[in-house]
Amino acid sequence: MHNANIKVKVTEAVQETPLVKRFKLVPLTGRLPWYSAGAHITTYLQKQDEFLERHYSLAGNPRDRDSYTIAVRLSQQSRGGSEFWHTQVKAGDELEISHPKNHLPVSFEARHHIFIAAGIGITPFMAMMAEMKAAGKSFELHYAAASEQYCPFYSFIQSHYGEQAHFYFSSESKRMPTMVMWNQPIGSHVYFCGPEAMITQFRQAAQSYGYPPSSIHFELFTPPNQGPCHPFEVELTGSNIVLQVPEDRSLLDVLLEKGIEAPYSCKIGGCGSCEVEVEEGEVDHRDFFLSEQEKKKRNAMITCVSRAKSNRVSIRL
Repeated sequence: MHNANIKVKVTEAVQETPLVKRFKLVPLTGRLPWYSAGAHITTYLQKQDEFLERHYSLAGNPRDRDSYTIAVRLSQQSRGGSEFWHTQVKAGDELEISHPKNHLPVSFEARHHIFIAAGIGITPFMAMMAEMKAAGKSFELHYAAASEQYCPFYSFIQSHYGEQAHFYFSSESKRMPTMVMWNQPIGSHVYFCGPEAMITQFRQAAQSYGYPPSSIHFELFTPPNQGPCHPFEVELTGSNIVLQVPEDRSLLDVLLEKGIEAPYSCKIGGCGSCEVEVEEGEVDHRDFFLSEQEKKKRNAMITCVSRAKSNRVSIRL
């Protein structure tokens, strides 16, 4: 862990829904760093002999520097993180967190903001709505969930943003249509957060409705699933080191395990922090940071998710 991490204490651990727990984190000393709506933090937890490193959107009010709020959904495909938060973390526990980072900032150019969330994807929009309301900005929320019971922050949203909020519960056979983006004021921006399939559907729809790329914003929680992963070999041209990347590990994982200094942030292919220059070999691009044109023309690779199409690639590192 990094020396610049912030030490915090859990003061609240509340069952928000049957599958979502909400946690309040307060600093052990001083005040917390300011953050902009849409930001997330990385949390570090000790689980037996390993550290669990997980990213969570900040779901509180960005003006509150005395506490951070995160919400964790218990995942059936949990790799240990969400299960640990739900079963082991309690009020009084201490842990370390990173400084906030933001890969889903609110656009200052937008005349109207359309927030579209599914399930736990509501978390970054909690901070955005607080910021927009305080600034007197125009916004609306469209929020899909299984039911009212399984809808995180339902009561809070109803009481604070009732006029701007629209809910779509699958238990009532009410699906969220992409048409909520149609016939919106000129200058509107759309924001998506939720499962990959939902984001893909709404991104494509927004493009077909004429939204320019600069007006479409989104954030995923997990890397896109783009087929099987095959092992490959990587040469680091700056040091002549050759590494083997197995099918169940990313290139970034291998670099970090070998003690090689490699930049990174989101680990899901969305921010571009881990981009490296490719000198030789063909890349299997699996990120959603580079545009399709950049993937064709730039000799670049996002190490946290992308792989090699060939058996070997050479990167400048």
